[in-house]
Amino acid sequence: MSEDKKQVLLIKRRDVPVWVLPGGGVEEEESPEEAIIREMQEETGLTVTIERIVGEYFPINRLTRLTYLFALSPVAGSFSTGSETKEIRYFSINTLPKFLPPPYENWIYETIQNLPFTIQRKLSEITYLRLIKAFFSHPVLVLRFILSRFSLHINDKK
Repeated sequence: MSEDKKQVLLIKRRDVPVWVLPGGGVEEEESPEEAIIREMQEETGLTVTIERIVGEYFPINRLTRLTYLFALSPVAGSFSTGSETKEIRYFSINTLPKFLPPPYENWIYETIQNLPFTIQRKLSEITYLRLIKAFFSHPVLVLRFILSRFSLHINDKK
């Protein structure tokens, strides 16, 4: 989030070229907190501090994984794209990208609610039915997403 909490930082991925929140997988012997700090540096060039944990989301199918959502503040660095990131940009909370894959829009709104507790719920926005429906409107993106779930990434060149 921006300092004034009116904008959210999103990245456009290279493998599946859609706007999403920065983040990624937790490596062996790494905490979720260490992972988000590392991922933010790799994907955006920014050094961040964790303000709070927003949510812990539990998988409901093979499309989903245990996911942690953090509210972060940038403390140093400047935007820098890398092997996974095509673009980096702040978006107003009121004008998010038109195609924001689930569950990102919900996560953004859950973050700005600034609840006094950590949300714990199932990751119900990502279902096989939604994936099939999305295939008919965005077939290339869905195929690239499925390939990425099998660690087969199609990266656009810089």
